[in-house]
Amino acid sequence: MLTATGCSTEDLPRLGMPIPATDQARRILHLWQGSWIAALSVGAVVWGLIVWSIIFYRRRSAELPPQVRFNLPIEALYTAVPFVIISVLFYFVARDETKLLEIPDHPDQTINVVGRQWNWSFNYLDQDVWDAGTPAQPVTLYLPKGETILFELTSPDVIHSFWVPNFLFKMDVIPGRVNKFALTPSREGRFAGRCAELCGVDHSRMQFSVEVVGRDVFDQKMAELRAAGQTGSLPRGITEPNPGSLRVETGGEP
Repeated sequence: MLTATGCSTEDLPRLGMPIPATDQARRILHLWQGSWIAALSVGAVVWGLIVWSIIFYRRRSAELPPQVRFNLPIEALYTAVPFVIISVLFYFVARDETKLLEIPDHPDQTINVVGRQWNWSFNYLDQDVWDAGTPAQPVTLYLPKGETILFELTSPDVIHSFWVPNFLFKMDVIPGRVNKFALTPSREGRFAGRCAELCGVDHSRMQFSVEVVGRDVFDQKMAELRAAGQTGSLPRGITEPNPGSLRVETGGEP
């Protein structure tokens, strides 16, 4: 069975997950691995009880074995054990979710991600530049390694989902609201990005790339965007001018 998966010895401990590329992705991987360990442990107990029952309580004659009904201790056990399992899993999921969705007070970079039919735009707010792609020519998002990046997700049309598999994380891009999350890239390289929400006829072409680079390369890429005249920012679809108030943008400079 392990051979049929096609996994190498390096892939197997991740249980099908891609190689983590951010500090936060390691936490998600540990939660995934822990869930598998818990599931396999419970499964081993259940399988063991089934085999034990097959061997020691198999039918040896035409007479039926004694039937157990209305056994209060066993029924209480059946109720308590799943409750304990669910409670433990809930605790670890809630703990990690709270940590993963923390918004830093002073991120190193803030990037507005605009999901639109059918590609992506990126406003590098601290750098005052932007970049955008098309279905035929997907855009590349540049991130400096080791710096905390705050993402602000907006959409002017329908629901999309910002997903980079190697980040082990995705978040919906919803018209009418701003979703935020932060991460810290920890491994240089080029990673594929996708829209993970069916958003229309060209959903499958709504792709982008992420390049995690050193700070010197990141500064060079930002300078290239300025030299190309891509300064300011593209329409974001929606912004938050002040707490509790939302403003929809229909075009022009925000």
